[in-house]
Amino acid sequence: MKIFKDRKAAGQILAQRLKDIQGGFATKADLVLGIPRGGVVVAAEIAKYLHLPLDIIVTRKIGAPMQRELALGAVDADGEVVWDKSMIYDLGLTINDLKNLVENEVEEIKRREKVYRGDKKALDIRNKTVILVDDGIATGATTLAAIKYLKRHGARVILAVPVASKDATRKVAQEVSEVVVLHTPADFQAVGQFYQYFEPVTDEEVVQLLKA
Repeated sequence: MKIFKDRKAAGQILAQRLKDIQGGFATKADLVLGIPRGGVVVAAEIAKYLHLPLDIIVTRKIGAPMQRELALGAVDADGEVVWDKSMIYDLGLTINDLKNLVENEVEEIKRREKVYRGDKKALDIRNKTVILVDDGIATGATTLAAIKYLKRHGARVILAVPVASKDATRKVAQEVSEVVVLHTPADFQAVGQFYQYFEPVTDEEVVQLLKA
């Protein structure tokens, strides 16, 4: 089941929904933050439509040592981790076993922030209302890490995504002020299954979107 043509089209639909929602809470937002890489494409359309500044928030999945695609948690730029402790236990691991993986991912976050922003400083989020955007949410680990980072730094969070699993939506909804998810399909396997075109987004594309 394909719902969206591509990330840009999804961002345009999501932007319209944000603007149309009764109460207009999105009109009180101060900025839009995209989770790289794909989330920035969606976020750029929302920022353009709502006339808000655009920035990034980088979080990284902590993959299992022998199966890197299996998310055991996610880490933010402060090195704070949201863990799936039951999965870690099921694999016979401890958090200490994953210490090096966490450190590597924090380094990657710092690298990406520098590449994407260049000489620009991060937008101030303290006491601001931010619209946090990704192209979709499967497990919710990286999204949850981003939410907790933003709240820890004094931001109010509106989460906006085109598509998310039902479990992930329940998990993140209780952590934010408002949540807008266009679709929560019952048969959710991967974010890409709901896009007609879901090509990888490059670092260069993210840089250009932030410049624009």
